Amino acid sequence: MQPFTEKVIEIIKAIPEGKVMTYGQIAREAGSPRAARQVVRALHSMSKKHRLPWHRVVNAKGQIALKEDESYHEQLFSLESEGIQVGLNGTIDLEKYQYHP
Repeated sequence: MQPFTEKVIEIIKAIPEGKVMTYGQIAREAGSPRAARQVVRALHSMSKKHRLPWHRVVNAKGQIALKEDESYHEQLFSLESEGIQVGLNGTIDLEKYQYHP
């Protein structure tokens, strides 16, 4: 596993319950500010294996990035069960819920 990927996994695991981070924010924290898409790939391929709280990662606008399907509703339910208020279009108030390690 690449050092960047290891760092991404470490950062995602550290997001506390009731908080979110953005793909770009995680990329910056892992040392590669332009690698948000690599964060997406890592989440997609390693969430189950590493038991990542993938539902705590949203896009730069504070929105659930998934399309309206089963995964979208799973993320929505998981966030709401942690006390995060999700508005229309799957939008989360980053001022209130964004985690800053």
